[in-house]
Amino acid sequence: MRSLRARLLLVSALVLAGFFALTGVALDQAFRRSAEGALRERLQGNLYALLAASDLNARNELELPAELPEPRFNAVGSGLIAEVRDDRGTAVWRSRSALGVMFDDTVSPAPGERVYTQESDGRVPVRLMLSFTTRWEGADRQARLYVFHVAERLDVYEAQVQQFRHNLFLWLAAATLLLLAIQALILRWVSAPLRRLARGLSDIEAGRAPVLRGEYPTELQPLADNLNVLLADARAHLQRYRDALGNLAHSLKTPLAVLRSSVEAGMPAEELRAVVQEQLQRMNEIVEHRLQRAAAAGRTALGAPLPVAPAVRKILGALDKAYAGKSVHAEIDIAPDVVFRGDEGDLLEVVGNLADNAYKWARSRVRVQARNDTAGRELTLRVEDDGPGIPPDQVERVRERGVRADATTPGHGLGIAVVQEMAELYGGELTISRSPLGGAAVEVRL
Repeated sequence: MRSLRARLLLVSALVLAGFFALTGVALDQAFRRSAEGALRERLQGNLYALLAASDLNARNELELPAELPEPRFNAVGSGLIAEVRDDRGTAVWRSRSALGVMFDDTVSPAPGERVYTQESDGRVPVRLMLSFTTRWEGADRQARLYVFHVAERLDVYEAQVQQFRHNLFLWLAAATLLLLAIQALILRWVSAPLRRLARGLSDIEAGRAPVLRGEYPTELQPLADNLNVLLADARAHLQRYRDALGNLAHSLKTPLAVLRSSVEAGMPAEELRAVVQEQLQRMNEIVEHRLQRAAAAGRTALGAPLPVAPAVRKILGALDKAYAGKSVHAEIDIAPDVVFRGDEGDLLEVVGNLADNAYKWARSRVRVQARNDTAGRELTLRVEDDGPGIPPDQVERVRERGVRADATTPGHGLGIAVVQEMAELYGGELTISRSPLGGAAVEVRL
């Protein structure tokens, strides 16, 4: 069973069936005890009525009126019967309703004691009988014992119990079905956002919609937002790969055209070799640059955040060895909880390029700072040095690939440009200003 709604309904049906079954059994037992108690109270009331109507005559014999206040005693087959026996077991009085009915004369309780017994026809109880022994004194001052038997058929009692049981379980079954129907409607209403989410994903898969649209409940909204971010990142990565391939093809057209024209022009071998080497070097640089751009992972929607401090210490440790002759003192001002939400290689690329430039131009001090915004989604990295700095009129030029602020210093002029491209890839920006240390301060927001 793959449907969650079907599973919930099945479990609910089992729970409700078990609950109502136990409830039905408990109510049935309670009603049976209540009905039996009411029957015993009726027998006791009829017994008291017989005692009140009884009296000894002049011959000291027990007499009861021909017509009793309870009309069922006077009707044959009414189900309510009574009999009085003396201490020798001889019947001294029987109600009209007891015509043709035999009493159990073995029951003889002690004086003042009430005894309830059930008479059976051999298979099931047919009557409930109340027996009571009383002491009566006549005019001769002699005590006489009389046993009163009052009995009532149980078929009426059993019919009441069966009717109650039938109605009870009928209503409980109806309540179970009604609750299941209500729960099915509730589940359908509750699962509506899930079905809408599934339809949205189907529309995205079929190309009918670019993202999940609309608002979802609080429990599903983060899922929908993360899916939209993931889809946006996937489209951005795909577009970047397409752009990288298109740019690579476009960039290679010029060197290929030079090679083709050189071959077609019939250049001398030495001159042709020089042209080929030059264009091959150019093509190699173009491929490396495009591969570097394509390899950048970009912002990761669902990736684990990376601590920034360990990556910075790793880069600065390597630069301390590379620039050991300069004795540069590096300061790290980064809290342990500062993180970067992206690819580790991209973080190392940014830190490596900025720190390498700082070590290259610094006289003795380099400072690296990093912080997150309040939401923890944005990283701001700042690298400063105490070198000569970058003149304001050169700030825009050093952002370009291959441009160096000082042509006499070894390098390729790619560091700032690579960081600039990485900042754009992560939707951030790069700013260059004057550092309080005296040199340049490069700040990148990712």
